[in-house]
Amino acid sequence: MPETAASLTLDSPHADATVLDNAAWHALTGPHARFAIGGELVRRYPEDVAPFVAVRSWDDPDVWDALIDLVGPDAEIGLSAFDGALPRGWEVIGQGEGVQLVETDALETRPYDEAVELGADDAAEMLAIVERNQPGPFRPRTYELGRYIGIRRGGRLVAMAGERLHPQGWTEISAVATDEDHRRQGLASRLVLDVAFHIQQRGDRALLHAAATNTGAIAAYERLGFALRRRTVFSAVRTPA
Repeated sequence: MPETAASLTLDSPHADATVLDNAAWHALTGPHARFAIGGELVRRYPEDVAPFVAVRSWDDPDVWDALIDLVGPDAEIGLSAFDGALPRGWEVIGQGEGVQLVETDALETRPYDEAVELGADDAAEMLAIVERNQPGPFRPRTYELGRYIGIRRGGRLVAMAGERLHPQGWTEISAVATDEDHRRQGLASRLVLDVAFHIQQRGDRALLHAAATNTGAIAAYERLGFALRRRTVFSAVRTPA
């Protein structure tokens, strides 16, 4: 990798970037181990927390049986970092490309005074703003994964962002959502910078995931100081009946 601002960040001794190649696994075997369901080969979050299923290594042929043992037959699950051939009886029901972005030295984080912290009492409103804006998967207990903040106008939650996957040394910024009638005011950017500020305050680095087709959001994150680290593939599959 050429020596850019991004590479200088990735070379930090405090943030091993290799864990990001399998971020969900390193979260579920690290800082998020308390949520983990599964064993040595495959793990998942509780369904009401997050939809992610993580595999230690796709090179181990036993992971497919372990996945069936974990989620059951004829179950739909999402797999990341896998773009090979499925075993017999498995079915691909959807696939998409994504990008993984990481902070660079150009990211200038700062807290945002108007932001309020969100928790259990705000769960219904958080689910509602996600439903309105579709920033990505969000479940009734997703807020337990990290710190979530929002902006209220007239008592209504109109913008939100927070922390999701947490592999050692890194924290993912996720659920970035702004209602249509409050866009183009810089609210999402301010929330992202606030979330990143608190991530850095505890010694972690910030990362983001986005659909490759969401070029507007990707460009906005790059303007803030994030850079492309890798392209990813997300697959929705069905286990054998």
